[in-house]
Amino acid sequence: MCLCPGSHPGSGAQAGEAGAMSAEGWDTGPGGHPGASGAGPCPPGTASAPWSLPHWRACLAAAVLCYINLLNYMNWFIVAGMLLDIQNFFQISDSNAGLLQTVFICSLLLSAPVFGYLGDRHGRKATLSVGILLWSGAGLSSSFISPQHPWLFFLSRGVVGIGSASYSTIAPTVLGDLFVRDQRTRVLAIFYIFIPVGSGLGYVLGSAVLQLTGNWHWAFRVLPCLEAVALILLIALVPDPPRGAAEKQEEVAMGALRSSWCEDVRYLGRNLIFGILTVVTGIIGVVLGAEASRRYKKVNPRAESLICAYSLLIAAPCLYLALILAPVTLLASYVFLALGELLLSCNWAVVADILLSVVVPRCRGTAEALQITVGHILGDASSPYLTGLVSSTLRAGRPDSYLQSFLSLQQSFLGCTFVIALAGGCFLLTALRLERDQARARQLDTGTPGSKDTESQALLSGTGAAAKDP
Repeated sequence: MCLCPGSHPGSGAQAGEAGAMSAEGWDTGPGGHPGASGAGPCPPGTASAPWSLPHWRACLAAAVLCYINLLNYMNWFIVAGMLLDIQNFFQISDSNAGLLQTVFICSLLLSAPVFGYLGDRHGRKATLSVGILLWSGAGLSSSFISPQHPWLFFLSRGVVGIGSASYSTIAPTVLGDLFVRDQRTRVLAIFYIFIPVGSGLGYVLGSAVLQLTGNWHWAFRVLPCLEAVALILLIALVPDPPRGAAEKQEEVAMGALRSSWCEDVRYLGRNLIFGILTVVTGIIGVVLGAEASRRYKKVNPRAESLICAYSLLIAAPCLYLALILAPVTLLASYVFLALGELLLSCNWAVVADILLSVVVPRCRGTAEALQITVGHILGDASSPYLTGLVSSTLRAGRPDSYLQSFLSLQQSFLGCTFVIALAGGCFLLTALRLERDQARARQLDTGTPGSKDTESQALLSGTGAAAKDP
């Protein structure tokens, strides 16, 4: 089966493969080149020979990229599993310890556009390899930094963020050119499942190595060994398919003029309304939710849970209307979408505040890790696959048309609004126990006599309440 017709230096499509392409609905131009109509201004591929890849090779490449994504996110959270020991070693204050993640994220955000530019114009495989070398080399070197130079440790985390940006930016585009349609959806769902898995394993690896060796440095020496294997697998097993190969646009793309980065940004800006809404409403929602919680809990001790509950219960119908109105009036759909995203974002900071208030300080790191893991597993790890599965099931019994494809996706997304409403109801139940759990956590923290069972209940109730955040 030929999944990825396109172009690749030094490879040719045999007559049987060309026939398979035609049988699957691929239009072939002169010389067997796949053709398509329409192409965006994004940079074209550079090779001219037809390109194909067996299905098993594409799946093997996807498995390697998923493995590297696992290591990528393990690097994100490995510090959290041994943060106290790192603080003691470098004599870092709590505020500076928090700055470690800030440096990491800022480096990632600032370097992501650079790697996006490189990934659209140069060899993606080489760029991915450089990224792996950057983050693994920086991680390994950080284990040899002396306590007199803590700034070098901060610098190393920044370099890790730069390397991570290269992979997070480019790897999904490689998968996009290896698979198409439903196959792409399934593969991307599996790829992103490794975000929560890697996050949790990073925390576990840091804690486990620390307990086994008594020295946090060894965690940064174990992970590069796994990353060296990943680099070898990337070089040996992952191809660099032509850009847009899966969409059969190679022939038109090869004839297109190379565009500048600014032109690419302008082109993408016309398709990024949803992204802009998410950024703006996310910032406003987080600030609004935190401020409302700060003011309201002065008069109502259950304010945090109630704010989360009300915001979710109102967000659910807003998002429902946004989906229903999309084929009727796009403007109204965007208005309700913005309101829904704004209300969803209101509970981000508030949920974290709830979690910290019902868990004793010495267990907060574990509680945060559990919340992150459970939240991702129940949220962005599983929901894309489930939504796609519902859509595919609905489409199976319908005519193959653009309208039916849209309606299937629309109806599969409607299920999310009911889950959001359910989450709002769960926060109403949380409000009934919030004061009791906060009091119990304060008693345990101040040394008031209490059983170990009570302490465990305080931890579990806190993480359980936080995990309800969608």
